[in-house]
Amino acid sequence: MQIRFFLFSLFFAVLSPSAHAADDGKIPFPGGKCSMFRVELKDKSGTPYSLRKPKAFLSERSIERRKRQGLKLDSTDLPVSPRYVEAIKARGVSVVGTSKWNNTVLVRTSDDYVADVLRLLPFVKKVTKVLAAPDSVMPPVRSIVAESLAKADTMKVGLYGHADKQIDVVNGKPLHEAGFRGKGMMIAVLDGGFMNVDKIPCMQKIDIVATKVIGQPSFGTVCDALDHGTCVLSLMAVDEPGIYVGTAPEASYVLVKTEVGQYEQMVEEDFWAMGAEYADSIGADLINSSLGYNLYDVKEQSHKYSELDGKTSLISRTASMLASKGIIHCNSAGNAGNDPWKKIGVPADADDILAVGALTPKKMNANFSSVGPSADGRVKPDIMAPGNPTAVVNGRGNISYGSGTSFASPLLCGMVACLWQSMPEKTACEIMDLVRMSGDRAEEPDNVFGHGIADFGKAYQYGK
Repeated sequence: MQIRFFLFSLFFAVLSPSAHAADDGKIPFPGGKCSMFRVELKDKSGTPYSLRKPKAFLSERSIERRKRQGLKLDSTDLPVSPRYVEAIKARGVSVVGTSKWNNTVLVRTSDDYVADVLRLLPFVKKVTKVLAAPDSVMPPVRSIVAESLAKADTMKVGLYGHADKQIDVVNGKPLHEAGFRGKGMMIAVLDGGFMNVDKIPCMQKIDIVATKVIGQPSFGTVCDALDHGTCVLSLMAVDEPGIYVGTAPEASYVLVKTEVGQYEQMVEEDFWAMGAEYADSIGADLINSSLGYNLYDVKEQSHKYSELDGKTSLISRTASMLASKGIIHCNSAGNAGNDPWKKIGVPADADDILAVGALTPKKMNANFSSVGPSADGRVKPDIMAPGNPTAVVNGRGNISYGSGTSFASPLLCGMVACLWQSMPEKTACEIMDLVRMSGDRAEEPDNVFGHGIADFGKAYQYGK
């Protein structure tokens, strides 16, 4: 299995024994061999929902976040028409989920011919095959958890411990010292798994307000298999003074599993869109997504560079809408810098987000860090943060070091939450502008460093 979301294979090999299991360790695809189709609808006719009564489909926190930023609800906020969903179900398919922002229904079937039946429905615009399920997959396997937060090497001195150098690079301590450590901010983490977050001792203090598996609950809970999200979460949320302190230890967190490690297909963009909408609906202020795509197991699904315009792919189109809903989105730029592709993936190409590239200890771009521009000529990445290496807490509950833009993004996201806490009157776009302005290359951004290395002390002064 190739892990194309942004995590070096070292972590998976060490922490997921099933990655090296023999073929006879596989299990049949849950629920049997199947296909999934994205059904795009023409409208939302017949919906019982109204923009005048948003509490029927959004939380109070989500509504207030929009009001605070002067943002109005629009037709994309209305759920998909239940009448259409029922009509689709009646054609013999099961509904996996819906995306209201894209007005799509994701369905599962064992008979591909149903797609032709669905195309004939008068309210259907387009039907796209997004998953051809493999015959068998590896089951999720957890690793054993350490009893305490073991050290990767000798004890680091100071409050931040092993995380000290990486927060210094983005000058994050002044915000913490001013009392801004993320309190009151809600960060949704969209990832592929948060192995053992429910068992690791140092993570029991994290304020996790919700968890959700999108699309494939048969592959386990958010805490089963793949510790990529565990490492990502640790960079923001762990608070062990003198050993390891993350960039937003007082924020609350929502853990959303959208990535499926057992395959890599376009359906994961649908899962991601549903995850982003879920985060919006419960009131998340920020989303960190250390995920990205360009190559899929089914060649015909893979993206071309010309599609990296922030609106062609479903996942990027969704990400480009987040700021208009009042959400700041941080996404890893990608780890393709050494590959023939070299460029960012989706949704790092999205508009009005922070696509984050990775720095070395010498404050140079990591050679694997993906570059821009977007297909329509926008500067990418947006900003840079440490990512080669970064100290993380892995799925065994140990401190280790890993490399990838996967880790640069959450490190930065936590600090963005603290910055926004310090000036809650500002909009998502205003806060992201401050972060870009703080970069050491802000006056002459390029497509390797973007706006350069973020400086949150400077961003705080600019904003005040």
